[in-house]
Amino acid sequence: MAMYWNAPNPSHVPYVLTAYAPHSQPNRRPSLLLVTREKLSGSVTAAQTTGRRLRHNYSLYCPCVDTLAVRTFVAVADTGQFSAAADALDVTQQAVSKRVAALESELGVRLFTRTPRGAGLTSAGRAMLPHARTVISSAERMMASVHAAPLRVDVIDRRTGPAALLRDFHRAHPETEAEVLTLFDADTAIAAVAAGEIDATFRAVTGKLPRGVESARVLDEPHELLVGPGHVLADAGSVTPAQLAHHPIWIPGIVPGTEWAAYYEELAGAFGLRIGAKGPHFGTESMVDVLADDGTMASLIGQRARIVWPDGHALRRIPVRDPELRYPHCLVWRADNPHPGLKALRRFLVPG
Repeated sequence: MAMYWNAPNPSHVPYVLTAYAPHSQPNRRPSLLLVTREKLSGSVTAAQTTGRRLRHNYSLYCPCVDTLAVRTFVAVADTGQFSAAADALDVTQQAVSKRVAALESELGVRLFTRTPRGAGLTSAGRAMLPHARTVISSAERMMASVHAAPLRVDVIDRRTGPAALLRDFHRAHPETEAEVLTLFDADTAIAAVAAGEIDATFRAVTGKLPRGVESARVLDEPHELLVGPGHVLADAGSVTPAQLAHHPIWIPGIVPGTEWAAYYEELAGAFGLRIGAKGPHFGTESMVDVLADDGTMASLIGQRARIVWPDGHALRRIPVRDPELRYPHCLVWRADNPHPGLKALRRFLVPG
């Protein structure tokens, strides 16, 4: 960015100050360099860099303009009166006067001529007005884009209970646009939350969360046993963990080091279950094919999991009770995330 600055020495033509950082040091704070220009036929043409740093008495202050003050300036320009601008902005006339005075002081120019009949734009004010309108318009578009950004939420799988919770939330809050992601494991997902790359994730939290990241238990999802029609437990109304200890449980896709691997390992140890992930994971469709054809295979799924299979498979979903086995799902988010959709999601999942 370059800004024009008239040097106090009248023998010089207007100067240009350029913010410059050397390519060899891209992270270095930009330096102010003094640039002279030749003036031909009333226009500013080719520049010549002097290559020396600007002296203190030539220092340039680039103001950080307050958009609220700019909006007030436009309101006064449009109404022609400080009192009318105050009414339009729903503030006091004194507040309008202070904002305009602060803006004039910041810019070092008078923007209005004050008369008993109202406020008229100076030449500087007239020059600034179209740019001020652009600033306000850009600020409004910026805010609209932030509020229009979709709520980005991660789930382990789109067939799981947390995905069902998100569908419930969307039905209750159709105005909230949401983007559903499926990241690999808890460490990846929680790191994405901490970095602000996603707004929330549903995970089984097993360790300490990063600073500024919070969680809340939102679903303890009961397990169901999934078996084919030839399995010995196919006609049971319910089963107990003690009964399952006599049957191998196949859960394809268990990856060592993930939160679900840790959960199933703990579950197997607590109830003496034989849980394994034998063979490659070809997806849910392949899993239901195997269960339908093999009367010795069984699997565990969440109560709210959406599993679809062909009519001929005749699979059974059998509740596990005495005690129920529940997978703990937590919502994880950054405490300082202001997304309105996240606030609505938290209120929906954790009322009160």
